[in-house]
Amino acid sequence: MVVTGNNTVLVTTEARPGQGGDYDFNDILMRRSTDGGITFGPVIKIVDHTLYGDGPVGNFVMIPGVTPGHVVAVFCHDYARAFCMHSHDDGITFSEPINITTVFEGYRNDYPWQVIATGPGHGTRLRNGRMIIPIWMSDGSGSEIGKHRGHRPSVVSVIYSDDHGHTWQRGDMVCRHGDTVDNDTVVNPSETLAVELSDGSVMLNIRSESATHRRLIAVSPDGVSGWRYRGFDQALLEPVCMGSLLRSKWPVASEPGCLIFANPDNLERTMTTRSYDRKRLTVKMSMDDGKTWPMSEVLEPGPSGYSDLAQLADGTLLCLYECDNHYLRLARINKK
Repeated sequence: MVVTGNNTVLVTTEARPGQGGDYDFNDILMRRSTDGGITFGPVIKIVDHTLYGDGPVGNFVMIPGVTPGHVVAVFCHDYARAFCMHSHDDGITFSEPINITTVFEGYRNDYPWQVIATGPGHGTRLRNGRMIIPIWMSDGSGSEIGKHRGHRPSVVSVIYSDDHGHTWQRGDMVCRHGDTVDNDTVVNPSETLAVELSDGSVMLNIRSESATHRRLIAVSPDGVSGWRYRGFDQALLEPVCMGSLLRSKWPVASEPGCLIFANPDNLERTMTTRSYDRKRLTVKMSMDDGKTWPMSEVLEPGPSGYSDLAQLADGTLLCLYECDNHYLRLARINKK
């Protein structure tokens, strides 16, 4: 989900047929709202997998551009190719996708990937204009997806653009399966969130399957290079699920800035199909660039999973999330 410069809300989802698996022949659907997410227009298929061949299209990541109606979108096909397209009319139409897989080929000397994935969730545009999209890759050797290339073991990095999304470059490697952090081994880092901190540095909040069961944090001075681990964040539980991260407010005078984080805040296990239950979606607030998270509110106590955060021009927070195992729900959170 993103909110454009014209305050239009764009939400997307992967339409998964069959059993709803990662490798089903998935398409990308979108709905638009021009009244702050109160009502939405019709469902539109914006990426059709049949135009790309067998395999899914997915991991659709959007970033609002500098001009009001501009939106940059990056997505993957079959976890093997990446494409970029642009809208200049608040998501009503998009340009023809351009293949940007050569950016990922630049990792070959560092990592023999067989699987690539952007996001998911929204990308980040820094105050200096740089666009950043976290990515993860796997060598495909895992057997957790049957006949398909496995998504484990995995590594995390970023791709970035300094020309409004027209060209993309690879960043430095951030996190690898097998790294040691806080005396724990990092296991299968993957879906990652990015946010700019008050001093202009960039923080990544990383999903993993590490035994610490907490979100893993890394920081870079420019969002591209010089990544250093901050460590596992003891305030943010990790049920092995994608989360969302957003800067809601920049520091002004004596008022601190504000970061918002959302994920299933849970380490209970009552289902046998996952490491931990995806439930108790919780929104947390930090006033010190993510060092502490003293305020939290349960948004959905029942089954709830992936989420994405955005903010309207009047400060209202939006949280789009999976719930009840079958639905997508949009919550509007008053800025107070």
